[in-house]
Amino acid sequence: MADVSADAMPDDVLTRDAALLADTVREAGALALSLFRTELKNWTKGTSSPVSEADIAVNDLLENRLRAATPDYGWLSEESADDEQRLGKHLVWIVDPIDGTRGYLAGREDWCVSVALVEDTSPVLAAVFAPASDEFFFAVRGQGAALNNVPVYATAGTELDFSRVAGPKPLVERLSQASGEIILHPRIGSLALRLCRVAQGSLDAAFAGGQSRDWDLAAANLIVQEANGNMTALSGDAISYNQQEVTHGVLVAAGRDRHARIVEHFRNRPLP
Repeated sequence: MADVSADAMPDDVLTRDAALLADTVREAGALALSLFRTELKNWTKGTSSPVSEADIAVNDLLENRLRAATPDYGWLSEESADDEQRLGKHLVWIVDPIDGTRGYLAGREDWCVSVALVEDTSPVLAAVFAPASDEFFFAVRGQGAALNNVPVYATAGTELDFSRVAGPKPLVERLSQASGEIILHPRIGSLALRLCRVAQGSLDAAFAGGQSRDWDLAAANLIVQEANGNMTALSGDAISYNQQEVTHGVLVAAGRDRHARIVEHFRNRPLP
């Protein structure tokens, strides 16, 4: 096996892992789609997080395929017990088998399989697959982002059309200079998919409220960045992955100029 402990990931390993990721996420998406709108056992994890037997089946497929091919890599998944050995790994798979489980169980189409390969603290490969709508987002660091093999780009400019902004309404309302009610883009249940809508240009900006986790974000983060966008904390600070703490505060994704305007707005008017 090629050395993956060097400072930068060798091109041949990146190419190999990109093909592995694309094939595996497509297979995982097909499995999730085959179980979609069927009778599934489901239960609540923690206080309010739904999980189903489909989440577990997809997680098992991803883990079996990816870990068998890359046994030296770390693993962090929403549906796996956290193994802190990942903290000592140079390369780590970060996985959400079904992002948007609540919508999945309700029969809605706004869910996806989301997987990233993180090098140290930053994603280098990303796949977000929404099988119900046959949308496959993919990005390789430094090589751009694509939707179904067609390059995508975040929208340019700095203006704010709130019908093209998605996220928690009380948060987005803090951007508005007007006193009247704002009309936001309809809610997208999967956070990863919401963020990818920025990368493809169908949304101008998207917010993540507090309490999002690495697995919700890592793949979409790279896809947004590679689509000429930016995704950071409201402070403008970059997001670091594969840390001891995998929960993040409020985040924003947008094209680069619009992102800079939003960050500046919240720098001058910080959240309480």
